[in-house]
Amino acid sequence: MAPTLSALAAAAGCGALIGSIRQWREQTRHSDDGPDFGGVRTHTLWALLGCIAAGFPWALPVVLVLVASHLVALRWQPGPSADRAPGGTGFAAALLTILVGALMSAGDARAATLVTALTIVLLGLKQPIHDWTRRFTTEDVRAALQFAAITGVILPLVPNRAIDPLEALNPFEIWMMVVLISGLGFAGYVAMRLFGAKAGLTLTAIFGGVASSTASTLAFSRSSRAEPALSEHYAFATVTACTVMLPRIVVAVALFSRPLAQALILPLAVMAAPALLYAAFFALRRSPAADAEVAAPTVSNPLGPITALQFAALYAAVGLLIKLALDQQWQIGLLPIGFITGLTNADAISLQMAQSAREASVEIPLAMRAVVLAAAANSFFKAGMAWWVGAPAYRGRTALVLVATAVIGVAWAFVA
Repeated sequence: MAPTLSALAAAAGCGALIGSIRQWREQTRHSDDGPDFGGVRTHTLWALLGCIAAGFPWALPVVLVLVASHLVALRWQPGPSADRAPGGTGFAAALLTILVGALMSAGDARAATLVTALTIVLLGLKQPIHDWTRRFTTEDVRAALQFAAITGVILPLVPNRAIDPLEALNPFEIWMMVVLISGLGFAGYVAMRLFGAKAGLTLTAIFGGVASSTASTLAFSRSSRAEPALSEHYAFATVTACTVMLPRIVVAVALFSRPLAQALILPLAVMAAPALLYAAFFALRRSPAADAEVAAPTVSNPLGPITALQFAALYAAVGLLIKLALDQQWQIGLLPIGFITGLTNADAISLQMAQSAREASVEIPLAMRAVVLAAAANSFFKAGMAWWVGAPAYRGRTALVLVATAVIGVAWAFVA
């Protein structure tokens, strides 16, 4: 079946977009007027070829083979122009352009648009990606390998069934939570490494809060002791990282129970009020000269097999305690469980409450109070860490804000 006029026009547009980025890259690399392989015109024609060929039997494979053979021949022809022939990236972009045209002909415009957008992004970000990968360290590679092991190696191996008499411990579900929390932490860590020192203290604090607010608190506390004159800046960064934990909890909970996530928005927003007030106070007092002197500390990789196993053990223990409390009709016992486990990690109880709320074994108001208490306890713990590790001028500011955050959470859980 011959393609429609709208499919031909859309295919030509997608090909032109890919070709324009490809031609811009080539013109950036080569300022002379030498041969140009694969610019706007070529990619537009390739997309049209794919769109037309998809409507006839065996035509599309023939077009793919012919274009691929042509590109290979260009690469191997003698002379200096061979250096300008498309490499692996250009070869892939050419074939993808043809397939984009075929997708348009098949009526799958969304898939064609997505492939076009991804191709454009990857072509345009070639140099930034190369610059970023050159900054990789051994620890960065180790972090990526550990995340791959946590998600792609261990998860398929664990059994997907309850292994205890109470049917509270499912290894697959437990490790899925490890994957989720590790994914959030890895995303924050990648963002910090991607932006590096250019991110500044505020963005480092935000990304650090996504990766691990506990690790960020420890890093900023140590930096305040090394540079006491900049304690106010490090206190602001610590408060920012710890406050990012609150919306992070809402996002994680929303993946399993949207009603519980909606119930958490107001109390966690109120808990963030002390940090917002301190941020406004800091903005009025901050010195641009001092800002230039602040070096964002390196936040350690939050991933690791030991950390993953510790979270898995904590999540399993919390799940077992919740099951015992519910079996004994002691629903109010979820509140002390939330507070005690939240002292070291608020994610475990938050995800358990999200699962329980989704299964309707725990009512939304009670689950919300347990999560709020966990967040409050975690703020208490980080206030103690900042007081113990940080410089004298750093302790008071940080502890005051974090304790106020915790007190609001406890008050909300028992009064509101």
